[in-house]
Amino acid sequence: MASQRLTIAALALAAILPAAASPAAAGDGFDIVALGALGGIEDGNLSAWMIHPHGDSRAVACEAGTLVNGLRVAEAKGSLDGIAVPADSPLSRVGYVLTDRIKGYLISHAHLDHVAGLVIASPDDGRKPIYVLPSVGADLVETYFNWRAWPNFTDRGKAPQLKKYTIAELKPGEAVPVGDTAMTVTGFPLSHGGVESTAFLVESDGDAVLCFGDTGPDAVEKGTRLHDIWTAVAERVKQKRLKAIVIESSYTSDRPDNLLFGHLTPRWVLDALRELDRQAGGKALEGLPVIVSHIKYALTREQPQARMLKELEAGNDLGVRFIVPEQGMRWHFR
Repeated sequence: MASQRLTIAALALAAILPAAASPAAAGDGFDIVALGALGGIEDGNLSAWMIHPHGDSRAVACEAGTLVNGLRVAEAKGSLDGIAVPADSPLSRVGYVLTDRIKGYLISHAHLDHVAGLVIASPDDGRKPIYVLPSVGADLVETYFNWRAWPNFTDRGKAPQLKKYTIAELKPGEAVPVGDTAMTVTGFPLSHGGVESTAFLVESDGDAVLCFGDTGPDAVEKGTRLHDIWTAVAERVKQKRLKAIVIESSYTSDRPDNLLFGHLTPRWVLDALRELDRQAGGKALEGLPVIVSHIKYALTREQPQARMLKELEAGNDLGVRFIVPEQGMRWHFR
């Protein structure tokens, strides 16, 4: 078990560029920090990815299943060393990053393992927007910020509205600026077992990263949501402007399609990436980093990460660079 964890960590660490990089120039890519790497039941390590242009610490969090604990783990691993707390601030670095450096949240859907950290941190968080498709914003307000499950820290729903968070609705396929950052975000609907989820294209200085929420395969979900996203980003892939993809694989490939519940497996991830490659003209994904998110924690003697990576690599005829993440890790993709 220990050697398995070390192997996965070594493979992921190999993808990290030196933290002490030179000051950012235009088009110097993105940094991504895994605040929460897993899906499922491991509270304290659930889907959350801090994303910001390299050299510019003004960030967004794509998903917020875990925030404070993820920031604590990231700090302990040195992944926040490049963020200096102002001398006159009373905050810890974790507090400063949470309240000031994370300028907004990109929430794909309202399932608890994607929003628990946001809800719990809200009393001490700073004011900022939550970027969502309209259906997701409605679910957040009605389910959590309703003065029954939790006080209403948003600007919608039941009074009194504390208005710490602004619900910023996205129109599918339309880029909008992320407030107080150098980034834009475009939301694309996903199908997640009957629930509307979201993929987010984050862009800055011509570079982009694509962060998926939970999604099932088009063939199982009986739709074209993944196909439509690949169509939208194919030109960026051709131009080598897409620097990384964060995409889920919740189960290993022996999971039957009728028990996916709106999720992917390595077989379906590879199938989806092959379609992107075709749309981008073929042989277009060589070296593209793909972070495998939302691997579900298992209550068995062995965790699925090593097997997941083995299955992905066995079918990797595209030359992509699969990364199985660990909480707190940081990458510079350029």
